[in-house]
Amino acid sequence: MKIPFLRGTLPVLFAGLMLMVAPSGTANAQTADSAAVAADSAKVDSAAAVTGPSLEDRIKGLEAYINNTDPAGSSVTGVAGPGHNGWMMVSAALVLFMTLPGLALFYGGLVRRKNVLSVLAQCLGITGLVTVLWWAVGYSLVFGTSFSSPFLGGSEFFFLKDVGSAPNTNYAYWVSQNVFSMFQMMFAIITPALIIGAIAERMKFSALMLFVFGWMFLVYFPLAHMVWGATGFMNGVWNSSAAIPAIDFAGGTVVHMSSGWSALILAIILGKRVGFGKESMAPHNMVLVMVGTGMLWVGWYGFNAGSAVSADGIAANAFMTTTLAAAIASFTWGGLEYIIKKKASVLGFCSGAVAGLVVITPAAGFVDTTGSVIIGVLAGAIPFIAVVKVKQWLGYDDALDTFGVHAVGGTLGAILTGLLATPAVNANLVSEGYAVPNGLADLVTNGGLVVAQLKAVGLTLLLSVVATAVLAYAIKFTLGLRPTSDEERQGLDTIDHGEEGYVL
Repeated sequence: MKIPFLRGTLPVLFAGLMLMVAPSGTANAQTADSAAVAADSAKVDSAAAVTGPSLEDRIKGLEAYINNTDPAGSSVTGVAGPGHNGWMMVSAALVLFMTLPGLALFYGGLVRRKNVLSVLAQCLGITGLVTVLWWAVGYSLVFGTSFSSPFLGGSEFFFLKDVGSAPNTNYAYWVSQNVFSMFQMMFAIITPALIIGAIAERMKFSALMLFVFGWMFLVYFPLAHMVWGATGFMNGVWNSSAAIPAIDFAGGTVVHMSSGWSALILAIILGKRVGFGKESMAPHNMVLVMVGTGMLWVGWYGFNAGSAVSADGIAANAFMTTTLAAAIASFTWGGLEYIIKKKASVLGFCSGAVAGLVVITPAAGFVDTTGSVIIGVLAGAIPFIAVVKVKQWLGYDDALDTFGVHAVGGTLGAILTGLLATPAVNANLVSEGYAVPNGLADLVTNGGLVVAQLKAVGLTLLLSVVATAVLAYAIKFTLGLRPTSDEERQGLDTIDHGEEGYVL
């Protein structure tokens, strides 16, 4: 049986079916292609996520770490560098070692045996007191910036808030801020402890603690910010707006001048020891003095080389200049004794070494070997004159020669830094470097740096003297500064601490 209409209809139906099927197949193919592309993109994104920053970013970070420069834009922004961080932790420990036990033994050996424990207790007491102040407000007042003031830092780090392991790039690119804060705390500890040397054997423990409490707020915190703070009044290296573009590598003004000049004023207001000039007040144990000197010298490498705040070439230069100046000053002092007295004493060698360390402190990262040798010779000679001759002429009772060594030495060092600093050893003084806004390179070449240093010396001296006089007289007329004459003759070990250093 034939169906005529199918003869014309079947081709049409077949063509229609093909048209219906064809678009569906094409769409599926396009969808499959899109899915494949998306899968490939996902694989690329996943691979990028696994591999992290580019090789270029990684190399940039490595170069910044090696050169101790800003790692911004690299793959390691905001993290501490292990080598730099490790050196700064060691340096912090070395600076604490200077106070405990270095300074304690040095000063302890220089006093009479009935007062040896008083010196140790004063060093320990100052360490604890300053640590509390540093934690609460000190670090922030020195190294904060929220006040936008050239004289005090800020309040953002009170109680060490937010002081964590990330660097504070105002001061260091590769050192954790918590490590930096502890390193600087050791400076804050030893500075007032140096004052003990001038007033040893005759100031009440309670009066000294109260004096140090006030002195930290009136002298140390503002002065340290002025010299080292990012917005500091005398920070010629890092503050392009500094009114006095001075330089102080590790504390000639902040540590030695401030403590030394304050020590002289406090000693004068306090008065001379009972029996001064009539009784023998020779050191009771020169072995302790020598041991303490050695500890101070070793610790001073953290003090000076650590002040580079990195393990770089500037730290290496400071290490070398510190060694040369200390050794040459010690030899010079001993040589002058031999020429004058025909005997070179252990005390002379020790005093010369400390004087050399003091005078090189502000210059350690700014002078070369020739400069450090010059500093060593002058450090052995000028403080020698201050200790042996000037103290005798003027008659003040600077018990352990804090003024003669630290005030005279710190002042000398600050001035010599202006005379001997060279751009060859520190990029901060190079006109093409990152201190261009400060004009330090021009100041070095035209003598302007010496003028800036003299201004810094004058301001430091004025602040230290006035603040110390105010504090000393305030305590004298309230709590009292001294024990009675009978108590002083008995010795501060038993009077203030109920102990004896030696029971024979």
